[in-house]
Amino acid sequence: ERVRAMFYHAYEHYLESAFPYDELRPLTCDGQDTWGSFSLTLIDALDTLLILGNVSEFQRVVNVLQEGVDFDIDVNASVFETNIRVVGGLLSAHLLSRKAGVEVEAGWPCSGPLLRMAEEAARKLLPAFQTPTGMPYGTVNLLHGVNPGETPVTCTAGIGTFIVEFATLSHLTGDPVFEDVARKALKALWKNRSDIGLVGNHIDVITAKWVAQDAGIGAGVDSYFEYLVKGAILLQDKELMSMFLEYNKAIKNYTKFDDWYLWVQMYKGTVSMPVFQSLEAYWPGLQSLIGDVDNAMRTFLNYYTVWKQFGGLPEFYNIPQGYTVDKREGYPLRPELIESAMYLYRATRDPTLLELGRDAVESIEKISKVDCGFATIKDLRDHRLDNRMESFFLAETIKYLYLLFDPDNFIHNDGSDFEVVVTPYGECVLNAGGYVFNTEAHPIDPAALHCCRKRREEQWEVEDLMREFYSRKKTKKFTLKRAPDHGEGENAKDSEGASSEKAGEKRNSKKSSHSLLSCPSQSFNSKLAVLGQVFLDNT
Repeated sequence: ERVRAMFYHAYEHYLESAFPYDELRPLTCDGQDTWGSFSLTLIDALDTLLILGNVSEFQRVVNVLQEGVDFDIDVNASVFETNIRVVGGLLSAHLLSRKAGVEVEAGWPCSGPLLRMAEEAARKLLPAFQTPTGMPYGTVNLLHGVNPGETPVTCTAGIGTFIVEFATLSHLTGDPVFEDVARKALKALWKNRSDIGLVGNHIDVITAKWVAQDAGIGAGVDSYFEYLVKGAILLQDKELMSMFLEYNKAIKNYTKFDDWYLWVQMYKGTVSMPVFQSLEAYWPGLQSLIGDVDNAMRTFLNYYTVWKQFGGLPEFYNIPQGYTVDKREGYPLRPELIESAMYLYRATRDPTLLELGRDAVESIEKISKVDCGFATIKDLRDHRLDNRMESFFLAETIKYLYLLFDPDNFIHNDGSDFEVVVTPYGECVLNAGGYVFNTEAHPIDPAALHCCRKRREEQWEVEDLMREFYSRKKTKKFTLKRAPDHGEGENAKDSEGASSEKAGEKRNSKKSSHSLLSCPSQSFNSKLAVLGQVFLDNT
């Protein structure tokens, strides 16, 4: 209840004082545009509303966004931030719409206004990927594409953090371009890793030369590793998982010391910065996703000692000195440690993790709460505040805190509860759990990726199977011709005829108790995706 109250204190003041700007400025009770001009906090907070159970406000905001958000604007936007916050937020809200009682279109989840908005935003980002290496520029103008003088230097995370949103878009819309560019970028980073298996912090996307050669798990690299694991789970993709496991070995070999992770030179493995960054606190949660819970807990407890020392995680913490780093003493209400606590609590039920959650609620309320919301902590040593409330406070920090304390939330569904949705491509199962959070904590339902078999060859496969099935039942052969569009043609009529002839027989047959299109043939491990399970060879 306290977390819920925190959410509404921040959310209502955003609506009152800052909307339609991107973010609330809580000390002056006004708003500012930061990452574009998208009413960003509203998009970022949308799925949190549903997780808190507020369906009426969810429905209202969906209507507001459809009417008010325009991506045809002359704004230079971060490709990375627009993807994780805007595209991710809209996709998640689109997939949760029906659960929130929104009247969805006939073709949902393969169509819908929020999906069209997500696709429009993502298309605005595509020009950034038109480089010799396939690695994207960091910034794009939403109206004109990449500016002529744009710097070709992008951070590793800004290249490798697209597969979750872009693959989801490709599967829902049937347009492979999104997943293709995301995969190409991921593979380009993999190809350019050092001989000892590490990647640096910033790379030139034209020449593929590393500009910043610090290797670690924190800022500038973090969500690349996260998306290899989450992409592998979402897409049941062994190649992505094996890439991560190779990196994981190198990270353990060169950067791990006493359950802390340092920064090292990517070619030599020598320590360059003995620093813990607050952004690294996602790592124990990621380790729990691949089943490495013991190591995850040990690292988590190290990070928790820093939290207890300051009442928050400073952006940089000098490990040997045990204190903050100059000009990096702030805590902008980041979610990463709470995110790891949420994952680890699901895995272990260790009450220490709930204590971290309680400490977070206490500190944020005590230090950061002001009349108009919650303010970034500028300095954890003297609790000075900054006039900013980042949109991730409502998208991530509050959401992970709430989910830590709400074991019965629909997000934690173990597959025992689900709904069957009829789409133009047959039936599919949705809301069975196993949600994959993007790096802005927007949950994607992995089962939805199997709902919209728009790719032509997949459609043909299903049609061919149907025709073969009916031709066998009729015990007469007929030649399969490729129908001009959507299987409309003589053969399609044939199979329709067969279907009505045999309808009575089908109802009586135990073997055919489901609609023929209900389950496109899938490999065993992709069926397991419904429960969100990942099985590695060594388990």
